[in-house]
Amino acid sequence: MAEQSLQRVVVVGASLAGLRACETLRASGFEGDVVLIGAEPEPPYDRPPLSKKLLAGEWEPDRIQLRSLESVEGLRLDLRLGVAATSLDTQSRVIALEGGAVVAYDALVIATGATPRRLPGQPELRGVTQLRTLADALDLRTRLLGEGLRRVTVIGAGFIGLEVAATARQAGCVVTVLEGAPAPLIRGLGAELGTAVAGVHARHGVEIRCGVQVVGIEGSGGAVTGVRLGDGEVVVSDVVVVGVGVAPATDWLEGSELTLADGIVCDSSLWSGVPGVYAAGDCARWHNRLFDPHDDAVMRVEHWTNAAEQGAAAAASLLAVSRGEAPPAYESVPFFWSDQFDSRIQFVGRAHGDDEIHVIAGDPNGAFAAMFGWQGRLRGVVGVNMPKLVMPFRALLAARATWDEALARAATLG
Repeated sequence: MAEQSLQRVVVVGASLAGLRACETLRASGFEGDVVLIGAEPEPPYDRPPLSKKLLAGEWEPDRIQLRSLESVEGLRLDLRLGVAATSLDTQSRVIALEGGAVVAYDALVIATGATPRRLPGQPELRGVTQLRTLADALDLRTRLLGEGLRRVTVIGAGFIGLEVAATARQAGCVVTVLEGAPAPLIRGLGAELGTAVAGVHARHGVEIRCGVQVVGIEGSGGAVTGVRLGDGEVVVSDVVVVGVGVAPATDWLEGSELTLADGIVCDSSLWSGVPGVYAAGDCARWHNRLFDPHDDAVMRVEHWTNAAEQGAAAAASLLAVSRGEAPPAYESVPFFWSDQFDSRIQFVGRAHGDDEIHVIAGDPNGAFAAMFGWQGRLRGVVGVNMPKLVMPFRALLAARATWDEALARAATLG
């Protein structure tokens, strides 16, 4: 694409990654049209507080806006909120929107994020909810902070489910977490460290039941009454939060020329392989060359830091191509954190349940830090209430450290 042909950039997805793409375009001197399309009616807001401060009633919606109204206006955007994209024609470079409108683009950044997965046959009952949007959080907050006994059941012991469980318990609710795997977070942390995270909740009165099968959600008079398990038991519930993971929001791209495989498949520069189309955030699956030759170097990451960095990187890539330059590769060490009760869980890198695990400080029954390794390479580091031991490893991972180098570094930090 020649530079003079880049007159309009469209960004689909008005959350963190999409906003960062718009900001990068303007900060880089792009003076053409920038159209930001968002399915939700609210201006871009921060999602992590949805399961924490906002859900607890400590913050109101104005506290989670990513930018002030003046800052957003300063970007000179054609802002189209409360309308979802419904299809993409990459030949004509046109996006169709709800209601029949179409938007043409010269370059496109897709940052539509992810949507919560539903249980098979999940009923539409009052009190059954998922948590992804501001509207979801405000509805759930009303239920958690209500009067009387509130029995909350969370289905799924992933990070969002556990954060909701912690917030609900601190609000005085009786909380049960149901998980099919033998331990929480087992796919990422393994059984031993997943059990350690479960201990954080047990010490605060949350019942986490692992290895159970959920066969259905029951209700009466249009409201939820309980969750039926495989052995016939019904866990009595006033509120049920379904937290069984998310799927990339790419259904609207079916039939386009994009390659979809648990996300939009991209190269190392976040280019989709289709002229002018890039992806960022939870919906992007890209080749993170920093993790070569790990077995998961092509990855999709669902965390705040990645969304922020990728939105900017996708915009930088499309601008480089418009100038006839080679786009930069996006190489990054994933990082996330999760606040649960009085514990801050931090993780850098990647991890799988069958990785080699070495506890470098503390005890999994309390504060600790541990490394994950794969075939002689450091793959990730997790810590509970040990930030000074976790964050130095992000640079070490970026330097492609060996397992022995990581052990040596850990010895200097203990």
